[in-house]
Parts: sequence; structure tokens; C-alpha cells
Amino acid sequence: MDPRLLAELNAERRARRAAILVTDLDDGHARLVREGDTIVGPIAEAVGKAFRTGNSGTVEAEGRRSFLNVHLPRPRLVVIGAVHISQALAPMAGVAGYPLEIIDPRTAFASPERFPEVDLKAEWPEDVLRVRPLDGYTALAAVTHDPKIDDYALKAALDAGCFYVGALGSRKTHAKRVERLQALGASAEQVGRIAAPIGLDIGAASPAEIAVAILAQVIQAFRSRGLETKAGAA
Repeated sequence: MDPRLLAELNAERRARRAAILVTDLDDGHARLVREGDTIVGPIAEAVGKAFRTGNSGTVEAEGRRSFLNVHLPRPRLVVIGAVHISQALAPMAGVAGYPLEIIDPRTAFASPERFPEVDLKAEWPEDVLRVRPLDGYTALAAVTHDPKIDDYALKAALDAGCFYVGALGSRKTHAKRVERLQALGASAEQVGRIAAPIGLDIGAASPAEIAVAILAQVIQAFRSRGLETKAGAA
């Protein structure tokens, strides 16, 4: 590989940004495509699909074959709140391939006894996220029902462009939340991205069922990245 391309690719990977190394199999020419780059021509659809799926492979467009070597950051799930839903969600997320971390300053809830083998931070979200900032390959679920804990994390997730932002609570609760977030500087477009009530509408009632609904919505959001923009441009 061209050392310059390798350096650029490694820089994207360190920054947790997605990139695809596109190599023309006919002449060997290679180029690096970053997520969000404007791609024209028949190969554009294949590149968009590769960014969504993370699958590398050979594609053919206009009689030319190219190999797409896809490099996606591993998605992670940050949960604000060490509650019963989080206890059910932790093992499910791990099995699905979404490393999960839980943040909750309430030490009575955020204890190793309640969350064995979980990346658990018994600290305020602003302290944790200052050290481990959110990014576009992070999903955030706020489930404490406490504005003092949830609101900062939600605003940080919106500003970071997290691929999924969800919050527990009724529509009435969410309406008040929207007012608070807008007072913090969030735009109407940003707060419109929040999934609230959180999770897919499957009639979930128990903490475990709500956890299933949340994880399903996270996966749906991750695998449909970019499709909203495409639909809006149609």
C-alpha cells in the first residue's frame, strides 16, 4: 500500500472515523474515501452500502472491478443510568457486538455487585465524557429519569453527532426535557433526533423487554446510517 494512503487511513482509524480504501483491480490505483465524502458515479451506491454494513468485498461498476476495504470504528453504547434496564441491556449489547459502558454518579446504583464485568463509572457524566468523549460511532441511552444526570449527556451526544440518542420517559416528560435542552443551546433539529420514548414500539413493559427495544433501535440506527440523507435528497 502507498505509505501516504496508509498514514491517512491510520489517522482516520485513530480518530474513530470510518474510511474505505478503494482499489481499482484493473490498474491497481487506490484512493481513500472517508464517510461523508461526495462520491459520484455507479460506485457511489456500493460505497454507501459498505459504510452501512462494514463489509469489504469486490464490486463492479461500468465494467471495472474495485475492491472496497472497509474500516469502521467499532460502535459503542453508552448508557446513562445504572438501573434495571441497564442490567438487562449489558449482556445483550455485548452479544450483539456493541461494547457497553454505564455512567451513573449514584454509587448505590452503580456498584460492581449489581453490574459484574461491566465497564461501570460511578461518576458524573460530564467528568467521564471529558476524558472519553462521544463520537459519531457512539450510541447514547439516557435512562435515569433525573435531569441533573441525563441532560448534560444528551446535549453532549447531540453535539458529538452520536448515531443514536435515546431517552427514557413519557411524551410529557420529554417535552420538558426538550425545553431544558434548548435552553442549553440545542437546536430544534438536534432535539428532533432524540428517540423518546426510547426503544422500538414493541409494547415492551418489563425492564428486559425495554432493553430489547432499546438495543433493536440502536442496531436499526446504526445499520441505516446515511439512508436518511439519501431519502431527504430524493
